[in-house]
Amino acid sequence: MCPGALERAGCQPKQFLRLQSHAKILPAEVDRKGACVASLIELTAGDSWRLAAYRAEPAGQPRGGIVVVQEIFGVNSHIRSVADGFAADGYLAIAPALFDRVQHGVELGYTPEDIQAGRVFKERTAMDAALRDVEAAIKAASAAGKVGIVGYCWGGLVCWMAAARLEGLACAVPYYGGGMTDQIALRPRCPVVCHFGERDAHIPLAGVKKLAAAHPGHAVHIYAADHGFNCDQRGSYDAAAAKLARERTLAFFRQHLG
Repeated sequence: MCPGALERAGCQPKQFLRLQSHAKILPAEVDRKGACVASLIELTAGDSWRLAAYRAEPAGQPRGGIVVVQEIFGVNSHIRSVADGFAADGYLAIAPALFDRVQHGVELGYTPEDIQAGRVFKERTAMDAALRDVEAAIKAASAAGKVGIVGYCWGGLVCWMAAARLEGLACAVPYYGGGMTDQIALRPRCPVVCHFGERDAHIPLAGVKKLAAAHPGHAVHIYAADHGFNCDQRGSYDAAAAKLARERTLAFFRQHLG
């Protein structure tokens, strides 16, 4: 993600913040509700790799931290708006740029060409490396208290993998994670709530039901919606499903993070 990302999203710089060691001094902003301050920071993974991240901080004392894991489209305006929303709800939200190891500043839309490009970036991003970068985001978010994780599309799979393989998570919420049904054997270390769409051609419903049966201790919600139903920039956006899923997600975070 480049330093001009906030301005391209239509935001005006308001101040400068130094948020942590290794954080770049970049323009910050107050969102349209005045409920959070957002900035670009730099994280350092366990293998010393440095990556960009979008950080949205609530106006008051944070209730906890949330790591927001991108789709295959990078930390784009939609993912930033998701992070802003959780910050407005009182959480410190950090969205790591997981494609930085392949190419810095990946920020795609939702055209067929963008989808093809996103798939290439995903295939070139090793899961182990992505999890190291997520781990760095978890550590950064822990400054706010307990940490949860939420991921969308490919990020849903990363979220599911993180719940099983990483420490420091109090809960996890994967949305329509492509490939999750191939990872049914994983055992999450923290409580999980999953969201899937029954009309999702990328994730067969039979596989989702097998996942639910294999993990009776975790909630698996299925909506009358398509893949990507949470994203209001996609044709598959479903306002009713997105609203209900977010209400459930927020209640889950309230329960486990504060």
